[in-house]
Amino acid sequence: MMHIVLVNPEIPQNTGNIARTCAATGAMLHLIEPLGFELSDKYLKRAGLDYWHMMTYRVHESWQEFLSEYPDAVMHYATTKAPRDYCAATYGPDDFLVFGRETKGLDEALLAEHYERCVRIPMVPDARSLNLSNSVAIVLYEALRQQGFPGLSGEGHLRQASPAGDWRDYV
Repeated sequence: MMHIVLVNPEIPQNTGNIARTCAATGAMLHLIEPLGFELSDKYLKRAGLDYWHMMTYRVHESWQEFLSEYPDAVMHYATTKAPRDYCAATYGPDDFLVFGRETKGLDEALLAEHYERCVRIPMVPDARSLNLSNSVAIVLYEALRQQGFPGLSGEGHLRQASPAGDWRDYV
């Protein structure tokens, strides 16, 4: 299972959207305190809609506590300061995708320590960054694509109303 790690997230709507993405993909969400909101926040819950029961999340008191629980984790650090784009990385099925807070990103000392594991989403030079929930979705889906979207449905079908007004599957 892929892991999404949010280090000190600040905006509840972003975290709620990310929780929904985790539910839809089977990824586990890790929240590193301090958080910029309460987990009972109505905006957090509304953004995640009714998906909270479909996902697994953990709250960690600190980055150090998180690291002590996952000492052998393979981590990819998302940052605008990365030397390569996110598609150049190779992702494994149990990897951790780490994202910083909305206003500051990840600490530069952490990035310098793991610079070879840093990835970036390409964008025009004057753009500061993308929305956090969008960034998580972009990188997570690339990681899942590389693995053949394990456990995810790759096809859907239309439903169409018959002349009588009832719905049937359209295949």
